[in-house]
Amino acid sequence: MANHTQFGFQDASSPIMEELVEFHDHALMVALAICSLVLYLLALMLMEKLSSNTIDAQEVELVWTILPAIVLIMLALPSLQILYMMDEIDEPDLTLKAIGHQWYWTYEYTDFKDLSFDSYMLPTTDLPLGNFRLLEVDHRVVIPMESPIRVIVTADDVLHSWAVPSLGVKTDAIPGRLNQTSFITTRPGIFYGQCSEICGANHSFMPIVVESAPLNHFENWSSLLSS
Repeated sequence: MANHTQFGFQDASSPIMEELVEFHDHALMVALAICSLVLYLLALMLMEKLSSNTIDAQEVELVWTILPAIVLIMLALPSLQILYMMDEIDEPDLTLKAIGHQWYWTYEYTDFKDLSFDSYMLPTTDLPLGNFRLLEVDHRVVIPMESPIRVIVTADDVLHSWAVPSLGVKTDAIPGRLNQTSFITTRPGIFYGQCSEICGANHSFMPIVVESAPLNHFENWSSLLSS
């Protein structure tokens, strides 16, 4: 999870988030190259006298017309690839339904007969030592590691947003509509998120906690919870 001195992204814990971080770095390098070129030309114009050959040169006009198009293509192609990867949901091993309420989440494991629960933020007075304030919940979402997970997101009252930054997931929860996203966790761990849509007075108190565990641990947890 993020800390107060962190300037970059959280550690990527899914292939999609790894691609997003790489695209972010790629776009920054392109922006750095553009800024360096513009600053160099500005400095050159201040120090050198302009000539009519520079102003009227058709070759220069051709370059500054084609070059931005090439830069846009360099940004558009990887961006479209990631968009298609985020939208693709191919034979998930588990389907999870997340329902936003004011101000808690309800989770339903649709592949199981009777496995659902509400997830509330733990108040500070009940928070165990070492847990994170305003981020810990009474019931975590437990998922199997290295398995494709489909998440169906909706809301019961107002707009919400189910977001877990380290997994590269952010999907709006809209009343009367089902949105879906997918992800794969690449390592075991506990990943924190929050509602990312202003949904009322207690919007800041709708944390999301996803716990990634090996398959046998997930099976034991699901059998205990559904029994």
